Amino acid sequence: MSQLVVHPDPRRGSRVRHLIAWVTTLALVALLVTVQPQAASAYPPGLPSKAVAQSELDALTVRAESASAPYDRDLFPHWITVNGCTTRETVLKRDGDGVVVGSDCYPTSGSWYSEYDGQTRTAPADISIDHVVALAEAWYSGASTWTTARRQDFANDLTGPQLIAVTAEVNSSKSDKDPAEWVPPLASKRCAYSKMWIHTKSRWGLSVDAAEKAALQPLLNSCSY
Repeated sequence: MSQLVVHPDPRRGSRVRHLIAWVTTLALVALLVTVQPQAASAYPPGLPSKAVAQSELDALTVRAESASAPYDRDLFPHWITVNGCTTRETVLKRDGDGVVVGSDCYPTSGSWYSEYDGQTRTAPADISIDHVVALAEAWYSGASTWTTARRQDFANDLTGPQLIAVTAEVNSSKSDKDPAEWVPPLASKRCAYSKMWIHTKSRWGLSVDAAEKAALQPLLNSCSY
């Protein structure tokens, strides 16, 4: 009795090989997406949740800006040196990506992603360290009654979201404006900006004026976190 011989379908083997190749390609793409370097995120420490920021905003004292004397930037000693590095150098190292510093603490290489405008710079001279709540704003919101030591602590605050590395040009456009007058050009960064502003004012017991508070609420409302 003759036996039935079944020959494998060469087309089936080809389809299997194509399927394996397709799955392998998808796996490689997924791996590349996972490890693809992203722009460094450089929010300072202490960014509160939306709920915490809302409670802080509700509790802030609302009053018109005033001061016991004219503002002078020198009343806020800043960029003090601690452990051999100035506050500016410390923030440059903290907020940058791949930052290498010399023996004097000044960066010799690295890159900095500016959260306000989404720009990246590789020269530290192109980066400014922004006081989220500007020194002049603080002066007219209560700091005029502080001691010089407290103003120095405020101007060099590394424990909260008050100092951030951004491009020099966006820092210049911000100047000493409050959120009723200026917000980051990137709409996606305005939530975090409002939380940094609110938390800083809350931590330091500074007041807000009516227009400032009115501008902060919709910015905070836009937060999803």
